[in-house]
Amino acid sequence: MNYYLIFILAIIIGSYLLDLFVERLNLRNLTTELPEEFRGHYDQERYKKSQEYLIENTRFGLINSSIMMPVTVAFILLGGFNLIDRFARSFNLDSILTGLVFAGVLLLASQLLEIPFSIYDTFVIEEKYGFNRTTPKTFILDILKGWLLTALIGGVALYVIIWFFESSGQWAWFYCWMIVTAFQLLLAFLAPVVIMPIFNKYIPLEKDDLREAIENYAKSQNFKLKGVYQMDGSRRSTKSNAFFSGFGRFRRIVLFDTLIEKHTTTELVSVLAHEMGHYKKGHIWKSMLLSFLTFGLMFYILSLFINNPQLFAAFRMEETSVYASLVFFGFLYGPIDTVLSIFGNIISRRNEYAADRYAVKTYGNPSAMIEALKKLSVDNLSNLTPHPVKVFLSYSHPPVLERIRAIRNVSAGGQ
Repeated sequence: MNYYLIFILAIIIGSYLLDLFVERLNLRNLTTELPEEFRGHYDQERYKKSQEYLIENTRFGLINSSIMMPVTVAFILLGGFNLIDRFARSFNLDSILTGLVFAGVLLLASQLLEIPFSIYDTFVIEEKYGFNRTTPKTFILDILKGWLLTALIGGVALYVIIWFFESSGQWAWFYCWMIVTAFQLLLAFLAPVVIMPIFNKYIPLEKDDLREAIENYAKSQNFKLKGVYQMDGSRRSTKSNAFFSGFGRFRRIVLFDTLIEKHTTTELVSVLAHEMGHYKKGHIWKSMLLSFLTFGLMFYILSLFINNPQLFAAFRMEETSVYASLVFFGFLYGPIDTVLSIFGNIISRRNEYAADRYAVKTYGNPSAMIEALKKLSVDNLSNLTPHPVKVFLSYSHPPVLERIRAIRNVSAGGQ
């Protein structure tokens, strides 16, 4: 009896059953009664539409996982990994290049399986509810660009990791941790100017009333703006968002063009103040530090399972290798990753509250912040009443009604 195999199958099936249970709880928490806070923003018909959107997305996600879970189990039990390993070894390359072929074939196969689901999600569900603006050309180009970036960035990272684990002995995990940390830092600085523009256009905000209001607010907070940009989010979707990215001279605040189109100047400055609050409160650096520590833990645990014979037997493999160890370890790491993800989401939700408080206290316009949150929820057909278990397990942001209550508390003199 192979206990690794039993454990891995338990993880795969258990994760699926947990997801099924939580999503059913979340659907049961839906109510036809519109929350009082949103009266005047949602009419009954649009509120019903938002719930239909949630139901359809949830069911589609469960259909996806109901197909992929047995496919994954069958692939393991029938020796699919060993077949791909044989194929990779047939080229008679060195171990690192063989590992790149092995990982590349696995990744390509998994993504090809996901493409039909992505097509249905984009061109059927999102289209049905008025969100989709992605053309088939953009959809295909996004996939090809994603594959190219994965091959370049992921290939280099994988090459380095395999090399260290094959040549550096017991300290390989530490060297990999340091290299990956440095790589993450580099990407954090360069992504806004190198990677992100591959997918979207970023145009500096024109000198108008909005830019003047943003600059005045930033000056009041002694925040040196490196750039406020408008992103062509409407190229793919009508949904709205804003985010902060980059560091140093690459630092930029990005507003979707759909956000600018639908919100007033005070609402947009409130949203920007929230994003600035994340920076001022050190949330971005703290999040990166947590990510670095998580990678350190992951690499150390990984080092304990490199070339483990029983683990390879669980996957029906004929030969051991560092590169396959990396893939198989991902299955074992699942429960740890889930726990860390829950912990990370708890921190993220607290940070969102803190950024809201910062925006309200420094900009002094809580009603504009509340109005912005309401419009975002309505425009994106967000779920106003998620189940607490769903929030606990997977929400990085607090539910909008809780955020609004917290903002009202701050504006009334609370903390």
